[in-house]
Amino acid sequence: MGEVAVTAALPGRALSLLADQHHVRVRPPGAPLAGRELAAFVGDADALICLLADRVTAELFALCPRLKVVADYAVGVNNVDLEAARTSGVWVTNTPDVLTAATADLAWALILAVTRRVVEGDRLVRAGGFKGWRPDFMLGTGLQGKAPGIVGMGRIGRAVARRADGFGMRVSYTSLERAPPFEAMGAEYVADLDALLPEVDVLSLHCPLTPKTRHLIDARRLHLLPRGAFLVNTSRGEVVDEAALVAALEDGHLGGAGLDVYEREPEVHPGLVGRSNVVLLPHLGSATTDTRAAMADLAVENVRAVLAGSVPPTPVVTPVVPRR
Repeated sequence: MGEVAVTAALPGRALSLLADQHHVRVRPPGAPLAGRELAAFVGDADALICLLADRVTAELFALCPRLKVVADYAVGVNNVDLEAARTSGVWVTNTPDVLTAATADLAWALILAVTRRVVEGDRLVRAGGFKGWRPDFMLGTGLQGKAPGIVGMGRIGRAVARRADGFGMRVSYTSLERAPPFEAMGAEYVADLDALLPEVDVLSLHCPLTPKTRHLIDARRLHLLPRGAFLVNTSRGEVVDEAALVAALEDGHLGGAGLDVYEREPEVHPGLVGRSNVVLLPHLGSATTDTRAAMADLAVENVRAVLAGSVPPTPVVTPVVPRR
């Protein structure tokens, strides 16, 4: 029987099923852990199931010599020192695929909300400001014939592109890898991000956070977008320079923005909070009951496999010499 440390309670039955085979410790609700605090919680555990906000460092691997696997309850693993894990003999896994549809749906919810002023309209009605229909009242931006641009054509980016067809939109995208099936359907690949931006009406971000993508969308690139364009981010907050985004909204260059993630999450730039043309969500990309339970199932499957001496289903890091 192994020892499994879990930094937060997870939806579904996965943890209770895991507890039939291993000793499971779940941390009570609290602020995310990092460094020695997280290492103290992990202790002599064989496995760690953690959240994106938990910072898993080289120091933790040194302080927790029994740790064999870090199962990140997320797709992105930028919270884990991957090279340190590899050289320390620790597997790192994630939860891809199961949250693709939910996140793509939310990206479109943000696109519709910001272009058609849905949240703004809801607030107005609740405040008693709706006095009757008028031809010029709360006009938004239609999507038919508009050009969406996708940055990052991975699983989620492709799911967003598939949904664009239903709105009569022809996708342009840039990505490390091309997506020929979508090009056969009319999507246009643009190798250079700077060349893509002037051609799109709605920019949707779906790239991982890496040193190269931090502040990928900065002041210069925001002003390469056409005047009145919209920005939607459901990837990682640090991909966008929030101060530059606020400036581009304040000077009227952008038509609006829809954000599910933030540069200093959970802190939100104060210049975003008061703007009626910005829709702000509390990191809900995968937040459906079925999706969050499926993520827990996959994280637990990864832990079970490693503790049984097998290769996990969704490895991100394969250790040089796995710990025993």
